[in-house]
Amino acid sequence: MADKGGEMSDKPDFPQGSSSWRDRARIAHQTVRANPTGAVALKVIIGVLGAVVVAIGILLIPLPGPGWLIVIGGLAIWAIEFVWARHLLQFTKDKVRGWTGWVTRQSLLVRVLIGLAGLVFVAAVLLTTLRYSFGINVVSQAWAYVNTR
Repeated sequence: MADKGGEMSDKPDFPQGSSSWRDRARIAHQTVRANPTGAVALKVIIGVLGAVVVAIGILLIPLPGPGWLIVIGGLAIWAIEFVWARHLLQFTKDKVRGWTGWVTRQSLLVRVLIGLAGLVFVAAVLLTTLRYSFGINVVSQAWAYVNTR
């Protein structure tokens, strides 16, 4: 890699203005993996970090929010180092694209019904979570409020 004066440099040769964080991350990843100890350490770190993110996502799945998205994020972290995770992530992407494509081809009525079903499901999970985790019975409190007004 030559610099502007024609001398050799240790810096990677990036075209002007194209040095992105992805390029730098890729080079850092390759540099660490070039060392056998670094490769093992990287696998362990990626494995543990991915496991923590996946575990948090799994815990959040029953709650309203991005539980599945967090699980997929953990899978993406694992995919940095593990081929099986890369394949599973690609399979997941393909299924999500297939579902999205199918939904977008449906009529507006069907899309609205799918959205409403999703909202009802999230509301049921939220109400159940509030009831059994926190002892708050939202339905009876709302009914009592309605009856007193």
